[in-house]
Amino acid sequence: MQKPLTCVEICAGAGGQALGLAMAGFVHVALVEYESEYCKTLKLNRPEWNVICEDVRNFDGKPYYGVDLLAGGVPCPPFSIAGKQLGKDDERDLFPEAIRLLKEIRPRAVMLENVRGFLDAGFDEYRRYILKLIEKLGYRTQIKLLNASDFGVSQLRPRVVIVGIRKDERGSFSYPEGKKEHTPTVGTLLYDLMAENKWEGAKEWAQGADKIAPTLVGGSKKHGGPDLGPVRARNAWAELGVDGRGVADVPPAPGFEGMPRLTSRMMARIQGFPDTWMFGKKKTTACRMIGNAFPPPVAQAVGERIKECLEYGCINSECESSLSRAVI
Repeated sequence: MQKPLTCVEICAGAGGQALGLAMAGFVHVALVEYESEYCKTLKLNRPEWNVICEDVRNFDGKPYYGVDLLAGGVPCPPFSIAGKQLGKDDERDLFPEAIRLLKEIRPRAVMLENVRGFLDAGFDEYRRYILKLIEKLGYRTQIKLLNASDFGVSQLRPRVVIVGIRKDERGSFSYPEGKKEHTPTVGTLLYDLMAENKWEGAKEWAQGADKIAPTLVGGSKKHGGPDLGPVRARNAWAELGVDGRGVADVPPAPGFEGMPRLTSRMMARIQGFPDTWMFGKKKTTACRMIGNAFPPPVAQAVGERIKECLEYGCINSECESSLSRAVI
């Protein structure tokens, strides 16, 4: 019987990537996250997970030597067009820590995601430098821009995904192909939630919200209250009949007129989270967690391809599981 593949994840956030990888079949032996509210969310949803709430700079990877996968969504502000795009000069750039942990853990595979801005021409030199470092550590690397809407996520959310497979692995990795035709519109996706409080206009609203959503914005701690982003983003939401100037506590009530606002639960569903995934009681924090997350369906699709690659050649024989090698 084939044993489960193991994973260490850094910069775990609210669990979008972790949930997707878990659905792909990976067992997390450690999840590292700095922010306490995010750590609480991870433990709230998956009490069995080993959540290590500390700065990844202080995390020692050596006890987890030999796990199957090192994954993480290293902070995007250094490369985001919404920020100053300082790249390697930004103190929040944690690619160096990912490289350090790659040396310490020596996983069979690595998966790192970031924003589309990481592919900008201004970061060509740094991007090549990072990929070369991973390759020098003994990994075959690939990088690709994946669109969440190609994987059933009702949102324009392009994300860069780097995958490295250790050179002594027999399997070869290829990125998953999406099926955009199966992605529901925002109206179809959210109709039941908009109608939850018996709002008479829910059906008409759903018919008008006949596109996928613009990219959800999470913002930072310095950001004010929860909303759906700057003016350009709000205008895009308005085309879907959504008031992006804020986030509602509850769905529209009977007699409501005008454009409704999304609730945090609606935002989570747009991001690809199941309705059972909880984000605590603080609306502003919840919206930031959701907006900054990596969509679980995309992580699952990539994770399944990595799993197939690592399991190559193990079909007719029992491969040793790293679960027995890692100190948990």
